[in-house]
Amino acid sequence: MRTLIVDDDEFTLEMLEHALLQAGFEVEKACNGQAALEKLREGSCRLVISDWEMPGMNGEELCRAVRAEDFGGYIYIILLTHHDSKEYLIRGLSAGADEFLTKPFEPAELAVRVRTAERILSLETRDIAIFAMARLAESRDPETGAHLERIRDYSRLLAQYLLDTGHTPDVLNPEFVRLIFLTSPLHDIGKVGVPDAVLLKPGRLNDYEFEIMKTHTFLGAETLGAALRKYPGAKYLVMARDIALSHHERYDGTGYPLHLAGDQIPLCGQIVAMADVYDALTSKRVYKPAFSHNIARSMILEASGKHFDPRLVQALIDLEEQFVAVQEQLADDNAAPSGAARADTCLQECGSAQ
Repeated sequence: MRTLIVDDDEFTLEMLEHALLQAGFEVEKACNGQAALEKLREGSCRLVISDWEMPGMNGEELCRAVRAEDFGGYIYIILLTHHDSKEYLIRGLSAGADEFLTKPFEPAELAVRVRTAERILSLETRDIAIFAMARLAESRDPETGAHLERIRDYSRLLAQYLLDTGHTPDVLNPEFVRLIFLTSPLHDIGKVGVPDAVLLKPGRLNDYEFEIMKTHTFLGAETLGAALRKYPGAKYLVMARDIALSHHERYDGTGYPLHLAGDQIPLCGQIVAMADVYDALTSKRVYKPAFSHNIARSMILEASGKHFDPRLVQALIDLEEQFVAVQEQLADDNAAPSGAARADTCLQECGSAQ
């Protein structure tokens, strides 16, 4: 990752460049704010170290210009300044700066600040990679549309509701909510190993085909588990693996692949199961039409204590306005709600083969 250094003083530019190169960083230079914007538009830099006092466009104005423009990703900005008063701190943060470095700077401190910025920027890169991987798996099914976007929004709504209402405080915290938003799109990544003849069949699966479909839970968990063994400190991989394995389990133990029941099912898997079934019910699929929210709500209520934890069903009821808002905002063009045709079998199909 290249660092863009911006200063109208050539001596300061050379000092910054030397310190960063010595620390192993790649560097690009700009002598003023406008030149910096042009460099950023080229897309090669996502980290900026800018002097505050510059003619034309100063550092504060550069921050505002960066935040007002879309560069295809977050730009991390460190302001370099002689000012250390609270007034300037507030002005810089309000303009969009992420960090400050006071002149004269220490090369060691500069290197630490840049490495911190790289760690923060790498989180966005990771999030993009995870969603891209999920999207690749989902691309085999032309009817899923914005399914992944809806799943992560529904999952976050449910997790935040449970957190706010004091559900399982030993498990739930703000980090859990953030991670389920990040990892829920990976729930069906194992479907990359399911043949098209089964995955895209326009009707109910026979017993043999259903057994093949079930394997996507193990395939997904094994894939993510292999990554976890390589990076055992990655918490998001733990949750992603648990979701992939358990999002077809049922509260009464009749789900698959392990026939877990009640609290044996990881909470993240229970949440994604609810989000996944609701989305499958309210969206068009190869095996069903799209149902209205009211029909989906009634079917999920009927499955309380069987397919779903009653507490999650209550969460859906309390959150139904937010669920409808997400569904409408991210609705697929072909997903006009229909009547309750085949409603007697649809929940079984949605819970097993969506």
